[in-house]
Amino acid sequence: MELRTIRITAIGDELLAGHGDPRGLGWFGRVMARTQDPALRLQSFVLAAPAEGSEALAERWLGEASRRFSDQFENRLVIALSDRDVDLGVSTARSRLNLANILDSASQMNIKALLVGPAPGLDDARNERVAELNRVYADVAMRRNHHYVDTFAPLRSHAQWRADLNASGGVPGQAGYGLMAWLVLHRGWYSWLQLPEPSAG
Repeated sequence: MELRTIRITAIGDELLAGHGDPRGLGWFGRVMARTQDPALRLQSFVLAAPAEGSEALAERWLGEASRRFSDQFENRLVIALSDRDVDLGVSTARSRLNLANILDSASQMNIKALLVGPAPGLDDARNERVAELNRVYADVAMRRNHHYVDTFAPLRSHAQWRADLNASGGVPGQAGYGLMAWLVLHRGWYSWLQLPEPSAG
């Protein structure tokens, strides 16, 4: 039987690359490790850039990601959205436009995208602004029929998440990345890949 081959190209910031994780996997590595199917061959490429906002992401994603796409396989795009626009003073309207431009280009190339929203930090005042950014990103994804995984709302007041950030200098450690991976796996990952959900056992 011929294997189904999917190329997953993931773009985002340092959380995508697993910074702060002693195991070096991050959430993306954990998700890939859990995605097993005997009829499937996965090829993944991580394109992470630290401290990157939506404008820089919009400028670089196509040039880098398109080099990993192939018309011989199914091509998928993971967009790991950061909270950096809050610090850069980017308006939510501009953040919306930057993401819309990425998704419109992906749609024109028939690339199905899965978006992972920004994660919460420890600063409650800053989190108010990240919450609005998360809402805007989710709306853009929904309007363009791409999968969106909200990590912000479930983790904002999660005791284990906050404890992990406190213990790891404000970035996730093993526990935090494990929580992010769980959310991605259980909030649309398998349907996005058109794979059956694994059994609970």
